[in-house]
Amino acid sequence: MYALYRKKILILLTVCLVCAAFFPHILWSESITLGGKEGWSKLSVKKGVTEGSGRFGYKCIELATNSRISGRDTDMLIDFEKQPFGDSTGQYTVTSDSFGITTKAAMGKAAALCRGSGGVLLRGSPGSVFGTEGPAGSFYMEFWLSPSLSENGEVVFNWRSSRNLPMDPSSGLRGTVLYQMITGVFSKNHIEWTFTNVFDGCPQEDVVIGGVRNIVPDKWSHHVVSFDEESGRLEYRVDGQLEAIRYITSTGHESGSVYPVFLGVPADIVLCPKFTGKLDDFRIQRGTYDSEMQEESEEASGLGYPKYKTEGGRIETQPLLTSMDASLDSVSAIMDEPPQTAVLLYVRSGDNFFNWTDTYPEWKPVKSGAKIQDVTGLYFQVAAELYPDGNGSRTPSVTQLFIEYTNRPEPLPPFKVKAVPGNGCVTITWSYSVDESAGGYLVYYGTRPGEYLGRSAGEGPSPINAGNTTSLTITGLKNGTIYYFAVSTSSKLDSRINGQLSQEVYARPAAGE
Repeated sequence: MYALYRKKILILLTVCLVCAAFFPHILWSESITLGGKEGWSKLSVKKGVTEGSGRFGYKCIELATNSRISGRDTDMLIDFEKQPFGDSTGQYTVTSDSFGITTKAAMGKAAALCRGSGGVLLRGSPGSVFGTEGPAGSFYMEFWLSPSLSENGEVVFNWRSSRNLPMDPSSGLRGTVLYQMITGVFSKNHIEWTFTNVFDGCPQEDVVIGGVRNIVPDKWSHHVVSFDEESGRLEYRVDGQLEAIRYITSTGHESGSVYPVFLGVPADIVLCPKFTGKLDDFRIQRGTYDSEMQEESEEASGLGYPKYKTEGGRIETQPLLTSMDASLDSVSAIMDEPPQTAVLLYVRSGDNFFNWTDTYPEWKPVKSGAKIQDVTGLYFQVAAELYPDGNGSRTPSVTQLFIEYTNRPEPLPPFKVKAVPGNGCVTITWSYSVDESAGGYLVYYGTRPGEYLGRSAGEGPSPINAGNTTSLTITGLKNGTIYYFAVSTSSKLDSRINGQLSQEVYARPAAGE
């Protein structure tokens, strides 16, 4: 049995050698896998995307939700992505929190689960909108909400404080204390906002604006309450649509003197103290809503606030090293494309990625699984663009990318190598490679086994190009020092393609040799 097994092995080795000798043009197909169990660590660009749950239990690449991020004018932002919840700007401190957390989010991966009592209390530091007594300027509040029942009296926002009015100079009477409040409360299936003694000089104690459309239970909706101190415009929007507007001016219209917001003694904000449902991405922003959000509001108008940005997202792999003169055969994607969404694939290649830019080499569009022509080089790079549907409500995803390419085989090294020492030199001889693609030989040398870092030879540093010969005398070596040598074969099809090293040999030069 053993003899038969040995005979089969020898036959197989003989066949391999014959193929290498007589069919040097044979090319070898290889592949690179991204995603799946390999993960997505080989990406160099991840713009507008995030990792989600893909096929077969693997992580996929999908569009990131249209979540808010902190900016220069952000006063407060709680994204509810992880507990304990906190303000990403650092200007507000959570002093009490009764929320849970849920993965059924409007934006990002998680949202707050409101349980009907307690809510989240936030205390603003000096300099924040609700942590500072005095004029508040222009600002707006926005958030996503998904109620369970939309019952009357449910409170989604509450701020209560007081303001000390100055003494009246004409009468000499002591100033009075005004009670102040800003609340958002459910009334008849929509939210009603009340501003009590908040607008400085306004003769009307309570300013109320309310929604028109019903807030549907178990459905996410986007809410914005904004005030512009330049025009006195107070407005309320739901899913980008204008629900209510009032001008807080002496005329009640755009003309007239504006009654600005003046907040009294700093007091805690309470989010959803009496509300059952879900809350996501609560943000307070300084400045006017229209100046930053007008374009997005127009896009969202009539469609509901888009969950995914319509400009989509993009990934790019790192430049993937293959071998000289490899050719890219195909890129196949395991992906999901819901109706009206799209995943577009691109490739490019070259021998030196250090001079690559965003647009050079030019990206070439390809189809998943289709044969690719005329894309060759030492490095390949693959990109994918992901686009949502027109409403921005659905995202495509990519679970895996399979990159198939063909390598030119490396030429086989010489089978026999010999080193003969001399006086300050060593002569290396070898047999010709049996590989017909062999075009020349490189000789490597050094003073440690397997480390061919020599630099002292008269013929130059390691490796030395010996040309298409079978011997080379290396001079300028130090007598008494042992040197180690190996030979590789370069391809006549492309001199940059260099094969594996031969067996290692050694020799010690000496004066008497």
